[in-house]
Amino acid sequence: MGRLEGKTAFITGAASGIGRATALLFATEGARVVAADISAAGAERTAERIGANALALMLDVASEPQWEQAMRLAVDRFGRLDIVCNIAGIGRGGCIEDVTLEDWNAMLAVNLTGTMLGCKHGVRTIKNTGGRGAIVNVSSVGGLVGIADIAGYCASKGGVTILTKSVALHCAQRGYPIRCVSVHPTYVDTEMLDPVAAAMGSRSELLARMARQVPVGRVATADDIARTILFAASDDAIMIDGSALIVDGAQLAGPPSAHFE
Repeated sequence: MGRLEGKTAFITGAASGIGRATALLFATEGARVVAADISAAGAERTAERIGANALALMLDVASEPQWEQAMRLAVDRFGRLDIVCNIAGIGRGGCIEDVTLEDWNAMLAVNLTGTMLGCKHGVRTIKNTGGRGAIVNVSSVGGLVGIADIAGYCASKGGVTILTKSVALHCAQRGYPIRCVSVHPTYVDTEMLDPVAAAMGSRSELLARMARQVPVGRVATADDIARTILFAASDDAIMIDGSALIVDGAQLAGPPSAHFE
């Protein structure tokens, strides 16, 4: 049996990148998967790769009415909910002097408000349908430390880090069988890098520059992060709650050695 056999998982950002990789991996581990994304066509493509045990939904994660409808449709199709993975996210650059209010508000809406709504309606739906499982929120290494040129992104992901702890305590103190964990990736080679790569003119050079900042010598893949999300959502992590799982190739372990030879 797979690690998620008999479970139903709701995954945002499922049209591409980490979300798609997570949806496909969850399905191989026995889960029924709701693949949700603001791109209806992208969500449908992911669901088609899974087959009968998948439902594709269009979802703007910043819209509470759409979350309410999505939860109803998920329960109508699969009868219960056990896992919510809040993976949808956007990143826009800008130091504190240059970040635009438009970009700031967009990142807060998707990265933080979208995650809050996923936690709110995920907890309610898991509880009300008799589910048992976890909410996994994808944050970032930028949700643990500041990065000068992506101030708004760091602020939104830092909010996800602390929101996760509050949700975990809420569920634990009420005896709900729901854990809440945050996952913090380093740079990940996904479609999210496309605009940066286009601006640089070379994706390979962008990845090489990023890899030089990761001690293990490479950026992460979507599958690297999906495997961590699977662990966090499964009963293998039954006593991990309110914690930050760092998937950074030692990036946050400390500065480079001053005595390296």
